[in-house]
Amino acid sequence: MLTFLALASVVLLGIVPEQSQAIVIYTGWERHALVGSDIRLSCSFFSWRWTSEDVTFSWTYRPDGSRDSISIFHYTGGAAYVDNKGPFRDRLEFVGNPSRRDGSILIKNLEFSDNGTFTCDAKNPPDIVGRPSSVRLLVFEKVPIQAGVITGAIIGVVLGLLVLIVVIYYLMRFLVARRVFSLSVSKHGKKKKEGSQQRQGPVPPADPSKVAASAVTRG
Repeated sequence: MLTFLALASVVLLGIVPEQSQAIVIYTGWERHALVGSDIRLSCSFFSWRWTSEDVTFSWTYRPDGSRDSISIFHYTGGAAYVDNKGPFRDRLEFVGNPSRRDGSILIKNLEFSDNGTFTCDAKNPPDIVGRPSSVRLLVFEKVPIQAGVITGAIIGVVLGLLVLIVVIYYLMRFLVARRVFSLSVSKHGKKKKEGSQQRQGPVPPADPSKVAASAVTRG
């Protein structure tokens, strides 16, 4: 009877569907690029499971100023499907590696109208519960001055703080060394003076008869 119950438990556990766990999807936060250049938009995910053969990646695009998103790419069943009718017709390429949990895409020959938000979603069955991740794309005619100025200012402030810390450190060392040297010289001089007085001994009192004779001679 116990053997039958044990076998029944094993069978039941074997047919219970495997519970799914959360999947975490990663993309960049904001990307800058120049008109006419190419840009890679990265997408990866973390899952406690091994990478499934049924892994999927999906990309959607929402232009700036629009509330609606359009599907531009989908990967499933080992095949990549690119939207050949949308704004990225003949300009979008899949450059990811699903076996390494990489669902990156490459957008070629960027235009000003490509500014917008790109959202990546991934599934790694049975892990299918996760929040899609988005990256904002900003296309410029040339590198934005503001970004360069901000980056330069941050680097300058950090370097300035490092220099200030080094200067304060060596200044404190110099002041401490100078104080120690002064105390050492003062202590040494005091000991030398005391030793000189001890070698000379006390001054003997004057002889009264000699003092009187000296006074008569002067008179």
